[in-house]
Amino acid sequence: MIIYYDSKTGNVERFVHKIRLLTDWRCIKMSDSMLADRKGHLITYTTQMGAVAETTLRFMEQNSDFILSVSSSGNMNWGANFGLAADKIAEKYGIPILIKFELSGLERDVNSFILKVKEYAN
Repeated sequence: MIIYYDSKTGNVERFVHKIRLLTDWRCIKMSDSMLADRKGHLITYTTQMGAVAETTLRFMEQNSDFILSVSSSGNMNWGANFGLAADKIAEKYGIPILIKFELSGLERDVNSFILKVKEYAN
């Protein structure tokens, strides 16, 4: 399984680290002009009270055909804007949202993500 991810403050990076401890999945941090070569799931973050990160937008413009689902971190203090990046990406590219999690996620968020990715593969 491939997980593509974008992290700015380290919250998504910490979430992905927890996934790595429980799986043998390949987790790839996206970079500018990165081209995906295999299908996988996207984890990103919500910024500026509900916006999608520019790095994630550029990645999706080039690689959306390879992305099976989207998940996003966010901050519950943002109310209706919590994890809104996932909603915006899902709507624009017609892919499902797996989960939204706060900051770096709790153990139950990590377990839920892993379970949903495994279910998606079946």
